[in-house]
Amino acid sequence: MPDADKIGVQLACPACARATEHRKLYSKNSCDIFQCIQCGLGRSECANFDVHDYYTEDYFSGGHRDGYADYCASEPVLRREFARTVQFVRQYRSGGRLLEIGCAYGFFLEEARRFYDVAGIEIADAAAVFCRRRGLTVINGMADEDNLARFGMMDVIVLLDVIEHLPDPQSTLALCRRYLNPSGVIIITTGDFSSLYARVAGRNWRLMTPPQHLWYFTPESMRRLAQRVQLKLETCEHPWKLVPLADRVSGAPFARRRAGNLDRRHEPYWHSGKFVRCDAMRAA
Repeated sequence: MPDADKIGVQLACPACARATEHRKLYSKNSCDIFQCIQCGLGRSECANFDVHDYYTEDYFSGGHRDGYADYCASEPVLRREFARTVQFVRQYRSGGRLLEIGCAYGFFLEEARRFYDVAGIEIADAAAVFCRRRGLTVINGMADEDNLARFGMMDVIVLLDVIEHLPDPQSTLALCRRYLNPSGVIIITTGDFSSLYARVAGRNWRLMTPPQHLWYFTPESMRRLAQRVQLKLETCEHPWKLVPLADRVSGAPFARRRAGNLDRRHEPYWHSGKFVRCDAMRAA
């Protein structure tokens, strides 16, 4: 008899825009992890998960096992990384109106507002309040029609490590396209489920954290998703990323590893898997 866990099941794939055969890979945190055999998109099948209950102040301050130990304490290293991201964005649009979806405590927006008229949407109320106290235009809520309409058309829309959290990434990306100016760009970062480390690590991959992460993208699935909403994925890169070790271990020092060379000034930290930066998505 074949292994029941490996038998293909038909599930609606948001990237392929149709029901496709999916293979069950494994289970983790009471969630089943499936992968589309056509585009490689991974998904978490989770029951009774409420994003509003999960993404609270606790998520950023050590209250969740898969959240951040102390996001605010990591501001210096996060802003250093976000400054690099801003320079990347400026290769495509050097100025204009910028909206960040899932802006957390606004550290990227702080770096970006030197060049852009910035705004943000954040689901965690405490984080949105923090942003407003710093003079940032941030509203609390989901990236829905009403909230995007409040800001109007944008030149740049940014989702940094956000798309994997969304219940319906196709609908959100389609909405972003509707509020994107003709010459605008959408910048997305997320983990690469097809990377060697992700494939070898399996359920132990650092980004395999259901139900927090609902989707696990590959370059091909991102390309198909963009095409489905009439966007063109112009480039897909794997930059190394500076991250705080405190993301997962409270009080630990910061570190980075780039192209196999550890920065010896810091404690060793391996950022599991490379990151896909899906940038310059434009109207097709």
